[in-house]
Amino acid sequence: MSRLIVNADDFGLTAGVNRAIIELHKARVLTSATLMARAAGTEQAIDLARSAPSLGVGCHVVLVDGEPLLKPKDLPSLVDQHTGAFQPKLGAFLQKLLAGRISETEIEAEAAAQIALLQSRGLHLTHIDAHKHAHMFPAVLKPLLRAAKAAGIRAIRNPFEPAWSQRATPGLQLVRRFELMLTRRYEPEFRRLVAEAGFATTDGAIGVLATGTLDATTVASLISAMPDGIFELVSHPGYNDAALAKVNTRLLASREAERNSLQKIKQFPAVELVSFASLHTSAPEHPGN
Repeated sequence: MSRLIVNADDFGLTAGVNRAIIELHKARVLTSATLMARAAGTEQAIDLARSAPSLGVGCHVVLVDGEPLLKPKDLPSLVDQHTGAFQPKLGAFLQKLLAGRISETEIEAEAAAQIALLQSRGLHLTHIDAHKHAHMFPAVLKPLLRAAKAAGIRAIRNPFEPAWSQRATPGLQLVRRFELMLTRRYEPEFRRLVAEAGFATTDGAIGVLATGTLDATTVASLISAMPDGIFELVSHPGYNDAALAKVNTRLLASREAERNSLQKIKQFPAVELVSFASLHTSAPEHPGN
């Protein structure tokens, strides 16, 4: 049987992103969203999530391209002390990470703070992932797993795109194929660490390689090619409004296209749409949730 989690990242980024996510959930094509703990639309997103209990909500842990919840002085390796913000680009973050110059203790503390804020607002978090898929790297994954486990969370995004999904992505650029080849070497370690921590995950993420180009044709191609198993369709829907234009993101016009393209899922009624909650129904709940 094919089961699909349709997840929207960046819940809380702007009011337009929040609106798109709730509309798609009400249209029964989006089952899950990951919420940013500190963004312009976070408070609204929390209220919307609490009013839509059928929407699975996870924590979109931000460690790059954003601002921390903890004080910058407590995150000397993670935060630019002059700006008080995280590294604005993933490349700069990875350069420090792979050189061993980012503290796992700081990652764990900041992730725990972000998770705790959302849980303190009454949200039962179904899973975690990391902004820009930073948790594919072991030095980020390990402290994230510790923070999530301590908070009673037992599911995490598998950020690696399967080979069949790569083949089913139309017009995939050579540079994206090369990036896939480089990052796939981390997949065995990811699966080992997740299993050892007792976490549930999917058989892979689809749509990651199509980020910025995920149109209706691509959605149809991916779902048509999907084998038995449980996969996550990663999406970034939204409204390209004035608030989004002020955000440091390359995903502007593409958010409108993704919002429209997800309607294509209705043409595949044989695919069971689920959320991350179905992966860990036996996991213990966080106290107070």
